[in-house]
This record gives sequence, C-alpha cells and structure tokens, in this order.
Amino acid sequence: MKKRNMKIMGVGRYFPNRIVTAEEMDELLGVKSGWVAKKSGVLTRYFAESETITQMGALAAKEALEDAGLTLHDIDCIVSASGTMEQAIPCTAALLYRELGAQQHRGIPAFDINSTCLSFVTALDQVSYLIELGRYRHVLIVSSEIASVGLNWKQKESASLFGDGAAAVVVGPTSQEDASCILASRMETYPEGAHLTEIRGGGSKYHPRKYEGEVDWNDFLFDMDGEAVFRLSLRYLPSFLEKLFSSVDAQPDFHMDQLRWVVPHQASKLAMKIMQRRLKIPEDRMLMLVEKYGNNIAASIPIGLYEIIRNKQLQRGDTCLLLGTSAGLSLGGMVLVY
Repeated sequence: MKKRNMKIMGVGRYFPNRIVTAEEMDELLGVKSGWVAKKSGVLTRYFAESETITQMGALAAKEALEDAGLTLHDIDCIVSASGTMEQAIPCTAALLYRELGAQQHRGIPAFDINSTCLSFVTALDQVSYLIELGRYRHVLIVSSEIASVGLNWKQKESASLFGDGAAAVVVGPTSQEDASCILASRMETYPEGAHLTEIRGGGSKYHPRKYEGEVDWNDFLFDMDGEAVFRLSLRYLPSFLEKLFSSVDAQPDFHMDQLRWVVPHQASKLAMKIMQRRLKIPEDRMLMLVEKYGNNIAASIPIGLYEIIRNKQLQRGDTCLLLGTSAGLSLGGMVLVY
C-alpha cells in the first residue's frame, strides 16, 4: 500500500450542555450506587437535550474551519461520518451543510459515510484517495452522535457506556515540506457478528407501518451482546494489526514502538484495557478518554485526536494508530503521520 499525502489541517469538537455523572446513571438504570462506575468505567458523559445532531456537528465544524484558517467557501466536499442520523432522508451531510449556512450555498457536494463506530476512520480513508488524486482539495469530515435517544434502559450494561458528542476535522493536501500522510489503512468485516450489534427498526424491514396492533419498540432501540462482540473482536484483532503494520509503505518491519499514540474507539474501559495488554500497547501511548466522555460512537476517535492535538501531545511528524471495531462486525485501523 502506497502512502497518501494528506494532512489534518484543523480540528473541532462539541459536547452538549448536560453532564450526566455515573451516580445519576445509577439512578436512571435503577442499580445500586457505584455500579455504573465499576461496570463501565464511565464517570461522566454528555447527553443532548435541545441539541440536534446537525447543530452539534456544525459547531464542531466551525471550530475546525477556524483552526484550519479556512471558511466554508474553501471547502470542496462535506462528509458526515456518523453512526446515528438525524432523519432518514436527506443525508445528514446535507442537513449539516444547511446548518452551516444556506446563504453561503455554492453547490458543495455533501454525502454520508456510515460504518457505525468506524465511520470517521472509513471516511478519512476514502477521502484521502480523493485528495491524493486532486478531486478535492479541502474536505470537511464531521462525526456527530446522539446515542442517548436510542438506549435500551433494560440493557443496563450497554446503556451505561454511551455519551453524546461531535467532532470535526478539515483535511487537505500536504506540501513538499510536510511529513503528514497516511502510511497504511485496513478494514475487515466478519458478518457472523452482524446480529450482535443492531437497531433493527427504522428501515424497510421493521417499518412502523408494517406493525398490526402494538409496536415492539425494542426493535427501535440499541441492542448489543457486548460480551460476544468483545470475544469476536479479540479473536481477529491481533492478526488484523499484524496485517495492517505489514502493509505500511516501504516499512515492512513497522512495529508498535514507532507510534507516539494509539487512539482507539472508546468502546469500554475494560475492553480497552484487555486490548492494550493483548496487543502489547505501552500504557503511556494508549489514549483513554472513556472515563470523561463515554462511548461516542464514530465521534470517539476524532474526539481523541482533538484532545491530543489541542493539548500538544501530538506534534507534526508524530505517528499514531487509529484503531477500532464497529457493528458488522468490522475491524478498522489507520497508521497516520500527523
């Protein structure tokens, strides 16, 4: 795999106003005090109240544009990379474009890329080829998630994990002086795990009009067998990472010590701890934000990037690994030089 010359030019993020503590989640779930903190490791997370997905995404996008020193007029493409959507039609990216300012309309292409929790990594991967080939120069990628609305409070373990939030990046081509690039990327899907993480309703299979009598609302809520997802992920992750590293351009001996950071999808604290040990990731290079924000679906990884970039923990020329799993079951990873 040849490297792709692309760089992150600006980052932004947004969290809703309402902070939900682990103690409040204990009450919402009807469990004893301390259960959520111990079981999920999430001490605080944010829940949207009046905010919409596109409002949150637009605020993150505006910060990313300002950080990049650009305006919407400089953007050639808008991509929504989210696991949740505001409505079925039109695509979230079109609604996001409108939220950013319809008065600035000039026909910017806007579309969605959805691979649930891996949507940001998938979008960054696909967009990099378009930038490399010169189709687009500056692309705005936004991951905005409201998980709280779809939680099944009867599934206490999964409900205790999630939070709402949004993150955005502006990406563009590199100059000759830049080291920034994508060295390698990979995605694998194992459909034997497709039934392990679902929201069955909302599409054509379980449409409300098809119900005769009482609607089974569980079909419209998040359903996950977390333990089974974790077991299946661990079965494939070690070989997945080996194949990803072996595909790094001109560096067949690429290894973990060359990474400044591993930025994982913040699935759960326990899952990340076990993954860290299994994959032999040094503790000081594994970014853990789940305690502060919970699982933000596709926004987790770009929120992580925002954190280390804004805190100057990731410098230009540093190499990081973006790594995660998603419904499908899919594994995804990217070796990125910031």
